[in-house]
Amino acid sequence: MNPRTLLGTALIPGTSKELRLYQSGDVFSIKILGRGDLMTSRMHGSEQALADFACEKIRGVKGARLLIGGLGMGFTLAATLRTVGPDAEIVVAELVPEVVAWNRELIGAPAGHPLADPRCSVYVGDVADVIRREPGGFDSILIDVDNGPEALVRPANDWLYSPTGLRVTRAALRPRGVLAVWSAGPDRIFTKLLRHAGFDVTEHAVHAHRGNKGPRHHIWLAAAR
Repeated sequence: MNPRTLLGTALIPGTSKELRLYQSGDVFSIKILGRGDLMTSRMHGSEQALADFACEKIRGVKGARLLIGGLGMGFTLAATLRTVGPDAEIVVAELVPEVVAWNRELIGAPAGHPLADPRCSVYVGDVADVIRREPGGFDSILIDVDNGPEALVRPANDWLYSPTGLRVTRAALRPRGVLAVWSAGPDRIFTKLLRHAGFDVTEHAVHAHRGNKGPRHHIWLAAAR
């Protein structure tokens, strides 16, 4: 077994929780002390599926503009870049500045260094800030923040999944825009909130690993009415 090496630490803004970046062989992982892996470069099938579902809904849109909430290890961004056209623009909002630096300097290879693509730009801060300030700004918004509607790491993330947050997110979408939300598991109340906020909703259970392996994660695909 390869030894595990600590590569870096970062405090999550607005909390006392610390992210820790580790490497074991060619596998990278980000953990929070006292919990298991928050994310790993070995298990990212559902992050790719989040992008696949969202991009399929806006396929053919010229000059598509997308917002991704949560950079993680870059797999959602990489999958989005593989699907959208050369004239697309992708804004990635990442709360933790060190996560952006880690992707650029340490862990970008497994996802193919997506931050090097000129079609994407990074906003270091809360994705909610971007959503609030850009009504009608996006054809698709992809949210992979915290653990999903049940925020476990940062209570401020609850706004994204609240009735008010969903209404503001709906307003940030262009006509026929789509919101895609990743979660560790299903949540019936959140499904109802999406519908009340003006979305037509479909749900998908997807494996964490490609090839139907690993735990099942949950994705909501919400099309603006």
